[in-house]
Amino acid sequence: MISLAGRDILHSWGKFVLTGFGLGLLIGVTLTMAGVYRGMVDDARMLLNNSGADLWVVQQGTQGPYAEASSLRDDVVRSIRGMPGVAQAANVSYLTMQVRGGNAEVRAMVVGFEVDPPAQPGQPGYLLAGRQITRSHYEAVVDIRTGFQLGELIRIRRHDYKVVGLTQRMVSSGGDPMVFIPLKDGQEAQFLKDNDAILNDRARTAANPGLNRPGLPGLLEAVQASQASNRSVNTILVQVAPGFSAEEVAAPIRRWKHLEAFTRAQMEEILVAKLIATSARQIGMFLVILAVVSAAIVAFIIYTMTLGKIREIAVLKLIGTRNRTIAGMILQQALGLGLIGFIVGKVAASFWAPVFPKYVLLESGDALSGLLAVMVICALASTLAIRAALKVDPAAAIGG
Repeated sequence: MISLAGRDILHSWGKFVLTGFGLGLLIGVTLTMAGVYRGMVDDARMLLNNSGADLWVVQQGTQGPYAEASSLRDDVVRSIRGMPGVAQAANVSYLTMQVRGGNAEVRAMVVGFEVDPPAQPGQPGYLLAGRQITRSHYEAVVDIRTGFQLGELIRIRRHDYKVVGLTQRMVSSGGDPMVFIPLKDGQEAQFLKDNDAILNDRARTAANPGLNRPGLPGLLEAVQASQASNRSVNTILVQVAPGFSAEEVAAPIRRWKHLEAFTRAQMEEILVAKLIATSARQIGMFLVILAVVSAAIVAFIIYTMTLGKIREIAVLKLIGTRNRTIAGMILQQALGLGLIGFIVGKVAASFWAPVFPKYVLLESGDALSGLLAVMVICALASTLAIRAALKVDPAAAIGG
């Protein structure tokens, strides 16, 4: 029995392969979009893993430090360390900004962390090259995606920092690479005003009659001193002692310290379900649109190929071939086209995924789901061609 799919591949293999290649590129884009979403979720989880924390203590009424702004006084950490079940607690500041190195600028999350003692939460967990920060000022450890090299000087705000270590997969929830600097430098970069702003504020304060009355001695100096420095941080990262659960430690912090304390599960919920929720819905819409476009393309291609073989189908009907056999042949052709397209798409997605500026995570489970979806779409798309084939009059095989 003649196979329409086999005949079309053997005698028109160039057209069939090119069609499958074009469909494959579209499928590759679809797999990449799914990988972008998976990469966003993985970046959020890596951010939490790299922090080394079990609890995130932030300003009351906020969902900081990643989803919202949060500001705490850095001396609060001392009272947190005295809470039951707290093994370690460390101040950390976060600031997303443009970091300059040479003639290039890189958008990065600048992390200010406590250098001493080592192995505290917030510190970079491992290095690919170089060493950890040992000085209290002007040294940095950077993620390799910044493109900075060991020994290079990078500029953050008003100061230059020497890159002493390189790390990997240290990223923000948005995929920006991290730059680690000492906490005092991080506080200065985020909270301290520049010299001109401080001078302007001092002049404005001095010109305020209410602050220069004889009955308010020292108030002007106090205001100026507070303007010249800021001892704030964005969060306190807490490691829970063995034998305690994170929620057991968080509850008294919320009650007695009037602060928010988020566990790992709660922080992951904030990052995944809230922070990237809009992006996830947008990617989902793209996936739906791409699926519809893929189905339309497959339907058009199979329908066109079927119309080109009207006489062959009529001959099959004339010699008594059942409609089920003819429908199976067309379905086989559609599934073969989808299989070629999926293979091309999977290879293409694996090839161009590392080139994307954001992390693209291609999971095998998504690939299997994608293959199943492609086969289903191709089967549904072939119904239009099958209906056209079944309506063919056997007399067409005899006519001119």
